[in-house]
Amino acid sequence: MKKVILADSQAIFRAGTAKVLATDDDFRIIAQCSDLERMQHAVSTFPGSIVLFSSSLKPDFQRVKNLLDSTNSQGIIIAESDESANTFLQLGYRGVVYRSVSGPALVECVRRVAAGEVWLPPQLVQTPAVEEDRVGQRVRERLTPKEMKIVALIVQGCKNREIANRLKTTEQVIKNYLRSIYDKTGVSDRLELALFIIHHRVLAAAAAEVGSRIEAEEMANREVA
Repeated sequence: MKKVILADSQAIFRAGTAKVLATDDDFRIIAQCSDLERMQHAVSTFPGSIVLFSSSLKPDFQRVKNLLDSTNSQGIIIAESDESANTFLQLGYRGVVYRSVSGPALVECVRRVAAGEVWLPPQLVQTPAVEEDRVGQRVRERLTPKEMKIVALIVQGCKNREIANRLKTTEQVIKNYLRSIYDKTGVSDRLELALFIIHHRVLAAAAAEVGSRIEAEEMANREVA
């Protein structure tokens, strides 16, 4: 049984990654960490683990590598789209994936790193293909302003009732919009939707912008009240 520690600030991404790895009986998720401090504690508590962590946590990569070595653990970095895999491999890390990694590729990466191998598919030395950005742009153009608001709140982890309350509508209306959003994005549920948005930079940026506007409007309304 391979022990796996997940560390990423995005709860949706952690949940999606855990769901993917849970399909392999050889993996056991022993810790999910939302920040660097919790990750370091987990690594010290569970030696001999495979540690899958995001570069967005802004760690001291050399210090983390030293901790991994001292606990007989291996690190896999979840890199952002504009980061080069070679940078991390030169520091001694055995695996690098991007947020757009497919489920089978992620499982294979963990397997190989656990076996003492290095995971470096050729495409990882480059930023994601331009075609991916085109997909995100096309979907962005198809989503209506109301749909983008719902998407932004789903990425934040909101449930249908909370979304309905914040957008001053009903849960049934939200469900109706979600069916349209699923059709336009080609996903089947809210977790897949959130991961799809996170994987496409155009959509992720748009969702973050819309989410900030929603929060600003809510704050202004509270001040008026």
